Amino acid sequence: DADLPRPVRTLSGGETFQASLALALALSEQLAGMSATAASLESIVLDEGFGTLDAGTLDTVAATLENLVARGDRMVGVVTHVPALAERIPVRYEVIKDARTARVQRVS
Repeated sequence: DADLPRPVRTLSGGETFQASLALALALSEQLAGMSATAASLESIVLDEGFGTLDAGTLDTVAATLENLVARGDRMVGVVTHVPALAERIPVRYEVIKDARTARVQRVS
């Protein structure tokens, strides 16, 4: 049944996330190609959705993001609370909060 179409409502959280990521990347490529001024979209920021992924899917998504960065034509920003993903990101910033304030700190 792998090659058969299926309704979107039957996708798991991980499959929905992967489909959304693929659509966002494809749209950014198409928009850049349609620009009259040859604009390029050099960054993408992903916020949440990672908590819905099982370990295998999380690994696939992380590898995809790493490949995007390795190509050198795109900066990928990730907002996540999933430690397994955060550990794979080479340059990280964490928000440190206490009862009164919050600050951003670079993590090496």
